[in-house]
Amino acid sequence: MNQNESSLPVHFRYFKKNTYSYSALIPVLSNQSSNQSSNQSGIDIEFDFVKAPASGILLYSFFTNQKEEVFEEVKQIRASNLSAFLIAGGPHPSGASAETLEYFDAVVIGEGEETLPALISQIQFNYRNKKPLKSGFENISGIAFKNEFGNTVVTQKRNPVSLDCYPCFSPDNIWRPLEISRGCPHRCKFCQTPQIFGHKMRHRSVSEIVKYAAYYDDLRFISSNAFAYGGNGVTPKPEIVKELLSSLSELENKRIFFGTFPSEVRPEFVTEEMIDLIKTYCSNDSLSIGAQSGSDSVLKEIGRGHSAEDVYAAAGLCFTNDITPIVDFIIGFPSEKEADQQQSLEMIDWLCKKGGEVRAHYLTPLPSTAYENIVPAEVHPEISKKLGKLALGGKLKGTWENLHL
Repeated sequence: MNQNESSLPVHFRYFKKNTYSYSALIPVLSNQSSNQSSNQSGIDIEFDFVKAPASGILLYSFFTNQKEEVFEEVKQIRASNLSAFLIAGGPHPSGASAETLEYFDAVVIGEGEETLPALISQIQFNYRNKKPLKSGFENISGIAFKNEFGNTVVTQKRNPVSLDCYPCFSPDNIWRPLEISRGCPHRCKFCQTPQIFGHKMRHRSVSEIVKYAAYYDDLRFISSNAFAYGGNGVTPKPEIVKELLSSLSELENKRIFFGTFPSEVRPEFVTEEMIDLIKTYCSNDSLSIGAQSGSDSVLKEIGRGHSAEDVYAAAGLCFTNDITPIVDFIIGFPSEKEADQQQSLEMIDWLCKKGGEVRAHYLTPLPSTAYENIVPAEVHPEISKKLGKLALGGKLKGTWENLHL
């Protein structure tokens, strides 16, 4: 890299699927947060967005289902004359840092609000002082990189951030719903959320959420379980959910959509009291519910923490109150037998006949999860055929087959 310039340009590599991540990081790089210590460099970091690779510091955030596309692009960068220092973050790099470092120069593991500004500031300091760009990386918590000997170094884990110290977004770049919580206490074997954000739920305060809600007309939220707001994720706190929703309802000309995509709710949290709060304060006539399976043996094996009956009960409450349950299922868990898939199909069929909707997914083994290295079970042909018929009826969406076979 030409070190005649005082600093390297910083670019976010834009993909439609990673806008939520970038929306959270823009204000901490721009030093626009209410807590100025969030950008520990104390100065603004200039950056832009690019739809193609560019020279300088190039930032990527991506999911596992994007990795092949991203890795191929990085191969092309390395084969070209483009001078770029490549940093990766997001779900896949956080869970598979060693694999990612075969392509990237550094990986931000987990949350980026504190780590990314510190990493970029160190690179710029090294650049200005004509030092190797990775100098001092061992002192930055929350990253992985390869040292001068080619050995992978994973630095000390960084503590989870306090959400109130960091904005939901920059007012000039409102690309995502309001993030109200992070973390999850449950240990579902297929899920990355606890590995990335921790097993303890953290919540943005009601006052902070209300402040950022002023920028929207329709209010939608990001949470692993919206109905767990204010609590530990195991025991509901309906009084705190009521405080949030009632405070938001006092804002003028706002429609509140709570417990809908991109959030969802756990079935055991769907109670009469929670349904009453939705009907009193919210505009949504549906709820997104994570069931994952209709088989109790599978639910127990995957560590889901609820029963099939909890799903039936939650959906029943929705139907009684004219709310449409939109229920997620995952097909292909490794312990899943034909009988288990049949139980899921029976639940799906019941939901569809009652007027509910279903989103089906084929299991993707994700890095850093208990199922990282498993082979998903095949979907029985008769089960797949029946799911296809339901999909043709418009009540089931998604992909329940292994498309890579």
